[in-house]
Amino acid sequence: MIDEFVNFLAVEKGASRNTIEAYSRDLARYASFLRSRGIQTVGEANPDDVVSYLGRIQKDGLNPSSVNRGLAAIRVFYKYLLRESRIDHNPVANIELAKVWMRLPDTLSQEEMNRLLMQPGSDTPTGVRDTAMLELMYASGTRVSELISLATSSINWQVGYLVAMGKGEKERVIPVGKSAYDCLYTYVHEARSVFLRKKSTDVLFLSRLGEGFTRQGFWKMVKKYALKAGLAKKVHPHTFRHSFATHLLEGGADLRSVQIMLGHADISTTQVYTHITRDRLKQIHKKYHPRG
Repeated sequence: MIDEFVNFLAVEKGASRNTIEAYSRDLARYASFLRSRGIQTVGEANPDDVVSYLGRIQKDGLNPSSVNRGLAAIRVFYKYLLRESRIDHNPVANIELAKVWMRLPDTLSQEEMNRLLMQPGSDTPTGVRDTAMLELMYASGTRVSELISLATSSINWQVGYLVAMGKGEKERVIPVGKSAYDCLYTYVHEARSVFLRKKSTDVLFLSRLGEGFTRQGFWKMVKKYALKAGLAKKVHPHTFRHSFATHLLEGGADLRSVQIMLGHADISTTQVYTHITRDRLKQIHKKYHPRG
């Protein structure tokens, strides 16, 4: 049943590889727990079994977010089985998600971001490439996987936007902005050929071997320049995405537009950034208002 469900996610829903792997892992753990209780099929489980399973994985050290993710996987799984008439009842129908205090994402201030973006420089082909990658990451809010999979054809030079392939193989159009556009143009027309090494590839950002970047390679680059910039905060690739959304909202962008640019399916996912901007407004009020 799990194999059929995973196949359904991949073929009919077009779920990303990471989503499929996470669901497979969570459901395999759930099935193993049921077998330990003498239950041979998921259709035999009752609400008490599910609650006991959630309690077990919590005792095993999973945080509330991971427990909720495990319950979400089970919930979607049983919904699929009901639709396919493989079971006649849903044991998770009345089980609610545990309340999780939303952890605010790490962001950089605009001054910190500017300092970080200055680090690669433009004196060498490597500096030009790295500047283009960091600038584009901040200008578009793309995920690392989206950034490193961009092709030269992903950029529309006439209009100034890129087409990113997000989760579930969903495309979205994102404006690039003048600063990132200029850096990207310089890289493509002056530096990319240095890394191409007479090879033929449509991959936009190339390593010194003329191949596409890996997540780890880009993460090391970010870590290097954050250290060089003297930033006290822990900076990782997703920090660019978080900062992109936060700075847009601080500048007056509406939540719906930011949701579209980030590629969030649910606007509730985007709403986490409003907590950050509210905290920022409170700091400004306290600092500058005479009665703050």
